[in-house]
Amino acid sequence: FDEARIVAVREMILAADADGRRAALAKLLPMQRADFTALFRIMAGKPVTIRLLDPPLHEFLPGSEAEIARVAAAAGVAAAVLRARIAQLRETNPMLGHRGCRLGISYPEIYEMQARAIFEAAVQAGGEAAALEIMIPLVATRRELDILKGAIEAVHRAVAAETGAALAFSIGTMIELPRAALRAGEIAESAVFFSFGTNDLTQTAFGISRDDAASFVGDYERAGILVRDPFVSIDREGVGELIGLAVERGRSVRADLKLGVCGEHGGDPASVAFFEKVGLDYVSCSPYRVPIARLAAAQAAIARAREDGSVKGDRAA
Repeated sequence: FDEARIVAVREMILAADADGRRAALAKLLPMQRADFTALFRIMAGKPVTIRLLDPPLHEFLPGSEAEIARVAAAAGVAAAVLRARIAQLRETNPMLGHRGCRLGISYPEIYEMQARAIFEAAVQAGGEAAALEIMIPLVATRRELDILKGAIEAVHRAVAAETGAALAFSIGTMIELPRAALRAGEIAESAVFFSFGTNDLTQTAFGISRDDAASFVGDYERAGILVRDPFVSIDREGVGELIGLAVERGRSVRADLKLGVCGEHGGDPASVAFFEKVGLDYVSCSPYRVPIARLAAAQAAIARAREDGSVKGDRAA
């Protein structure tokens, strides 16, 4: 982030009310719009999926006293005010706290700004994005999705009225909580695609912090409790069953539901083979793992075709 963006983000977080947040978000809007415009032009007609803000707000605030003093001066507030806001936002388990769609529910103006930036950028890019998907993170209930979907659609109508450009887009969600997987049928009534956030789904299914697991997962592997670190290779029996249930229940409601996975598991060959088996359409992973993911996906598709009898013998090669 450049300094101007950081200052605007922190002004938004420090704002005392919705009007103050909107004033700060107005400064962020052209920055976000420029980001998305460049993205759409770089993608040159390829599908683009944009996940709305996910991290908890405390991650954008300073930690040390020196940083607090510098940020307070830049934001034009007393250091004591900044310390009080940091204390207010501090959470015991922030990854299970006020993040993802919960931010959109509490502060709808944040997601409204992001939606406006996306739609205005799509207009500026001249329709470069062939398939624009907006992804809402961390839903646990259909109602969360419905509220935020309605807000995004309202922004789209406003931008369309202002610009005369009606844009094609779809709204989906990340399935990264066990409850969302179990209620996938009703969530699919509002979402046209699911992206399984397997990093969070694994830690919420196991009740193990992904950030802290390294200190003892090795002990569990040596004791034979775990065959492999579940944050490296998908746990088929537990997390995998949740994914399978979500696939089944989601597609029972929406037959053409687009399904994918987002997370480090998308670059693990064993996990990719499982995702092929349960019927996911794509995997997404960090850039350096893309070659592995491509090869694993091809191998999984061939193996499945052989099982189905549509490819036999050496023809699979």
